[in-house]
Amino acid sequence: MCVKDIYLEYSRLSEYFKSLSLLIARFLVAYGFYEPAMMKWQDMNSVAEWFGSMGIPFPTLNAYMAASTEITGVVLLTLGLFTRFISIPLIVIMIVAIVTVHIGNGFSAGNNGFEIPLYYMSFLLIFFSHGAGKFSLDRLIFGEKN
Repeated sequence: MCVKDIYLEYSRLSEYFKSLSLLIARFLVAYGFYEPAMMKWQDMNSVAEWFGSMGIPFPTLNAYMAASTEITGVVLLTLGLFTRFISIPLIVIMIVAIVTVHIGNGFSAGNNGFEIPLYYMSFLLIFFSHGAGKFSLDRLIFGEKN
């Protein structure tokens, strides 16, 4: 058996873990959005003031939109429902977070840099391009194959 055959067999076997990996990643990203979403909902006025202090236009509207998108994302990612659709607005939220809050602090998460939002954005791009996987309502309802 040559190296090519070994690699191809390894690749074939690793496909069995694709949907499980997508499921775990969806749960982790959903969990990562949960606390920030709940913190926004608990004190929306403070969030709107903070958004205004950063120069975000229509800070109250944008605070509600961000919190609503995040909590909707938590539910949809957890269920694996409309995964490709919800990934886009969540990516936009990550871009805004990077530009308005994190980029001035550099890359490192330890310095409140853009490392973590970049990782979330990368996962969301994976969900956008690969879907939710076999263990999802997308697959159950729409028959979406990944």
